[in-house]
Amino acid sequence: MRFSVIVPAYCEAGRIGDTVTALRAALAGVDASGGAEILVVDDGSDDGTAGAARAAGADVVVEFGVNRGKGEAVRAGIRASSGEVVAFTDADLAYGPNQLVGLLDEVERGADMAVGDRRHPDSVAVTAPSGLRRAGSLVVGLMRGMLRLGRGRDTQCGLKAFSRQAAAAVLDASVMDRFSFDVEVLFLADRLGMEVRQVPVEVVNSDVSSVRVVSDGWELVLDMGRIRARALLGRYPNRLQS
Repeated sequence: MRFSVIVPAYCEAGRIGDTVTALRAALAGVDASGGAEILVVDDGSDDGTAGAARAAGADVVVEFGVNRGKGEAVRAGIRASSGEVVAFTDADLAYGPNQLVGLLDEVERGADMAVGDRRHPDSVAVTAPSGLRRAGSLVVGLMRGMLRLGRGRDTQCGLKAFSRQAAAAVLDASVMDRFSFDVEVLFLADRLGMEVRQVPVEVVNSDVSSVRVVSDGWELVLDMGRIRARALLGRYPNRLQS
């Protein structure tokens, strides 16, 4: 299998079918030249998200009985996937699915990871984020810098792809279950010596989201402190094994 796309989803029954359909159309060329699969991980939803994903034709649907968080959902998707390149994206498709092909190209050209960067000079925001979200992103960025977690990349952009080897390394080393998973992934990428390529994105900021800006943001800040503590205690590996 050439490409696996993982969609972590929580209470997305109303739009997961359209998401799967849009992904299928965007990946048609990849599917015809090596194979592409769509995996939906239902993170403990109570609204029929898993059934809606199956009805729409998702290749693999993983169901959690309880909500475990984005990090655990992505890890479960990686375990269930078979692609040489593995990506994940948000269920609301804030980043148009055609952009996944660009990430695939970067990894197939030799990158360990390819990640979207909303701050790239060529990136476009079709709709602007709310003031609260902008403030939250600023606080998270400042805290990440203070804790020296990575190289200032756009950690929370919901568009990331890995080579199979890099995906396995992240799976083995990451422990964060919720939104801090994205911070941890890029921190690990730097720590493991991976080549990470940043690509411009086009993003549509939706008003409808399962993210609770204040409470989830506070949890993210606390988890970043835990990531730094784990690093200081030597609980993360230091290099990518060949």
